Amino acid sequence: MTAYIVRRLLLIIPTLLAIITINFFIVQIAPGGPVDQMVAEMSGIGSNMVMERISGAGQQEVSQDIDKKVSAYRGARGLDPEVIEEIKRRFGFDRPLHVRYLDMLRRYIVFDFGESLFRGRTVVGLIIERLPVSMSIGLWSTMIIYLVSIPMGIRKAVTHGSRFDIWTSTIIILGNAIPTFLFAIVLIIFLAGGSYLDLFPLRGLVSINFAELNILQKILDYFWHLTLPVLAMVIGGFATLTMLTKNSFLDEINKQYVMTARAKGLQEKHILFRHVFRNAMMLIIAGFPAAFISMFFTGSLLIEVIFSLEGLGLLGFEAVMQRDYPVIFGTLYMFTLLGLILGLISDFTYTLVDPRIDFESR
Repeated sequence: MTAYIVRRLLLIIPTLLAIITINFFIVQIAPGGPVDQMVAEMSGIGSNMVMERISGAGQQEVSQDIDKKVSAYRGARGLDPEVIEEIKRRFGFDRPLHVRYLDMLRRYIVFDFGESLFRGRTVVGLIIERLPVSMSIGLWSTMIIYLVSIPMGIRKAVTHGSRFDIWTSTIIILGNAIPTFLFAIVLIIFLAGGSYLDLFPLRGLVSINFAELNILQKILDYFWHLTLPVLAMVIGGFATLTMLTKNSFLDEINKQYVMTARAKGLQEKHILFRHVFRNAMMLIIAGFPAAFISMFFTGSLLIEVIFSLEGLGLLGFEAVMQRDYPVIFGTLYMFTLLGLILGLISDFTYTLVDPRIDFESR
């Protein structure tokens, strides 16, 4: 297994390089980059708002220089070429494309993602600031979905065709049919001071006075704020995993080795958890990395917007809309690397569930 893990770790490097390279050149040739947006905004409304967006620590002199040049040409139909060149230099677009690409690769090796073009902060700082929100939503949502769906799927497979199977199938299918954002709005209306009860907070991951609370109060406050976002996330997540678990177990239960084990007089629980379980869980384990990444990052965007939670999903969306290239590529790099590592962990989990699997021999 050690040799297989080493090979997979080495394979991460070209995979990560290919993904970053393809996305870099696609984004660079797309119209409406940060320079185009800045020029259009300056031409339309002047420079005051623009300076607020691009000014930051160590950038005041550049901002003031651009401001003076824009003010001199305010009212004209276009901007002076010197102003445009200054903007390009500020964003690093005065260098050739291949030079910017190689410089990005050199910095990404040491996890230096640079600074945001419009926020005046490092990309790493932004990711660290937003990470607790996305991690909280993704981790607890995925954990609840797996802890509920797998036992329910096993029970549905064992009692296939019973009332329990029919009613639970009806409930989870109805839950899957409700859009996440719509259910979140319903929760706000009924439980967060919308039109009925005011039981849960509407924004933030913790309360304003969080630092003043003791440990127990901090834990309760944390889960109090997470209740509605997590509930909205999990409502549509039970159907797929529950039905996948049920179908996997049904497929294994009807195989010849189960009938042989029953003929030998083995107890049903022993057959189910010692033989059927490890074979039926292969598909569930294989889908865990994709489910976790989806729930961790992309799946929480609407929830973050509705509940005013500043997480990685909202950060990535804002970066794409603003063409904030350092944030786009920095988050893409981290998400891709995490996904590849989770894939390796998934393979390792295969061997824990079923020791007969040997990736090295393959």
